[in-house]
Amino acid sequence: MPIRADAPALLTGLLSTLAGIGMARFAYSALLPAIIDAGWFGPSAAAYLGAANLLGYLVGAVSGHALSERLAPRRLVGLCFVGIVLSFVLCAVPGPFAWFLVWRVVSGVAGAILMVVGPSLALTTPPPERRKAVGALVFTGIGLGALVSATLVPLLLLASGPTAAWLVLGGVCALAGVACDRALDRLPARPAPVDAPARAPGGGVSTIVALVVAAYALDAVGFVPHTVFWVDYLAREAGLGGPAASLQWALFGVGAILGPLAASVAVRHLGWHRSLCLAYLIKALAVAAPLLSLAVLPRSLSSLLVGAMVPGIVALTSGRLAELVGPHAHKRLWGQATVVFAVAQALAGYGMTGVYDHLGTFAPLFAIGGAVLVVGFGLVALSPTLGGRAMAGAPSGRRS
Repeated sequence: MPIRADAPALLTGLLSTLAGIGMARFAYSALLPAIIDAGWFGPSAAAYLGAANLLGYLVGAVSGHALSERLAPRRLVGLCFVGIVLSFVLCAVPGPFAWFLVWRVVSGVAGAILMVVGPSLALTTPPPERRKAVGALVFTGIGLGALVSATLVPLLLLASGPTAAWLVLGGVCALAGVACDRALDRLPARPAPVDAPARAPGGGVSTIVALVVAAYALDAVGFVPHTVFWVDYLAREAGLGGPAASLQWALFGVGAILGPLAASVAVRHLGWHRSLCLAYLIKALAVAAPLLSLAVLPRSLSSLLVGAMVPGIVALTSGRLAELVGPHAHKRLWGQATVVFAVAQALAGYGMTGVYDHLGTFAPLFAIGGAVLVVGFGLVALSPTLGGRAMAGAPSGRRS
């Protein structure tokens, strides 16, 4: 692949996903035990602040497309980076719960818009034959962000405490924003669409699409235990302490870097449908693994595999929908799927926080997440049969 020609597109998408989820969402997970231990908030209040980011993500997912039609991409992306930087810098000292709540919501709104706009910009300029390669690498930004937070946060907490961690993470996001702005400035003009318009989904295809989107909503539920509560669960409830929990978060980040690449390899050998089935099954087992054992190997595999499947299922769901409805209908449908995911994620975030608040333990959340993902696996696995074999057979076997 001519890396130089695609570098602006790749950096635009990668830095958007790095900041949008890798930092705006996942860095807080690494900070959560520390702000509790420092007495900034109690465990319940801190958990609700984590869920507030999911509420903001819902708002951003719903509004992202409309805002992208009204504002120039460079301006919109710049505003999102500013919002994320402020959400770190302005929370660097203890303050009222409402103040932190507002900025956690802002970070979620900005992160969701970056996740909608950044990858879309990245995939519009490369020629069709290079879009798959660029698309796979774009989502590695999620893992890079998680890995940065997993390595920086423990060092900063040990040296200077939570305030320094918040400020340095804000500085990292500011640098990423400057780099993304430069990449946007170098993006070539977007070519006019050349693909033939796809038919509107109907009959069996529409049923399969509905089942894949429903499974994606269930993935949003299974997404919550590890991405919001995993570090705090290991550090405090499991009694492993901050350094050991941070190591697991680093493994999560490594998995999130590898996940899109593994998904790309799987698609070449298994096709979109079978690869998506396999991803749901792996993630269900990995989310539920802590219920069986928190020994080093099981918890490390859980961190690594859930980390891989977070962006992996995103990429595979997007590809499966594009296979079913074609590239032109995909943009609209993917936006709708993102909103469905965000709704389910926000409901699950607050619902699971309520369960934790009531029971005082995180363990049931992993059981809920694993069970829901098994149902998602069933929906995806059965979708060709329920949607009609004649309509589903060709798409699931194509290597598109």
